[in-house]
Amino acid sequence: MLKRSLLVLLGVFSLQASQAQILDKLKKLGQSKTTTTSSTSSSTTSLSSITQGDAATAIKEALSKGVTAGIQKLNKTDGFFGNEIYKMLLPEDAVKIGNTLRQLGMGSLVDKAILQINRSAEKAVGYAAPIFVDAIKQMTLTDALNLVKGGNTSATDYFKSKTTDKLKAAFAPVVKSSLDSTLATKYYGDLVNSYNKLPTTFNKINPDLQDYVTTKAVAALFDQIGKEEQNIRANPVARTTDILKKVFGAK
Repeated sequence: MLKRSLLVLLGVFSLQASQAQILDKLKKLGQSKTTTTSSTSSSTTSLSSITQGDAATAIKEALSKGVTAGIQKLNKTDGFFGNEIYKMLLPEDAVKIGNTLRQLGMGSLVDKAILQINRSAEKAVGYAAPIFVDAIKQMTLTDALNLVKGGNTSATDYFKSKTTDKLKAAFAPVVKSSLDSTLATKYYGDLVNSYNKLPTTFNKINPDLQDYVTTKAVAALFDQIGKEEQNIRANPVARTTDILKKVFGAK
C-alpha cells in the first residue's frame, strides 16, 4: 500500500515537472516571438540601403502628388481670387493704370478685370497636369539621394530650377486660351485703352497680361508642390505608396 502511494506521488511530481517544463518552453517561445515581432515592427529602412533609383522614383512620385494636390486646390472658383497668397492683382506695370482709373471713378472696370484675370488662372491650372507631369518624368536626377536628405522642399526647388522656363513656355498657350474664354483679355484691354485715352496719359502702355498670369500660375503650382513635399517628409500618413514610405521614412 505504501509502495503504491509512493508511486502515485512520484507520478504526480513527474507530471508537474513535465508541465512546468512545457510552460517554461512556451513562455520562452512566446518571448522569442514577441522579441522578433517587436524587432520586425520597429525596424526602419536605413538611408544607406536606399538606392539612387529608389530615391529618384520617390522624388518624382512626391512631385507628381504635389501637382495633383495643387491643381485640386487652385482649379476651382476662388482658387486664386479668394486666396490671399495667390490672388492676382494687376501686373506691376499696370498698377498705375488701376490707381488712376479708380481716382476717376472707374473702379468697377478695374475690379472686373482683376476678377476675370483670376478666373482665367483658375481655369488654366486645370490643364496643367499633363504639362507638369511630363516635365517630372523627363527630369534627370543625378543626385537623388542628396535631394532626399536635403531640406523640406529640396526636390521642389530642384524641379523648379530645372523646368520653370520650359513649363512657362508650354503653359502659356493654355493661359492665353483661358484669358480669352473668360473675357479677361477684353476687360484688361478696356482697362488699358481707357487709361491710354486719357488726356493726361503721355506714355501709352500695354503690359503683357499673358506672361504675367502664366508666371503667377506656375509659381502658385510650385508653391503647392513644395507644401506637399513638406507634408510627405513630415507626415507618415501622407506617404501613400510603398516607395514613398520606404524612401521618406528611412532613417
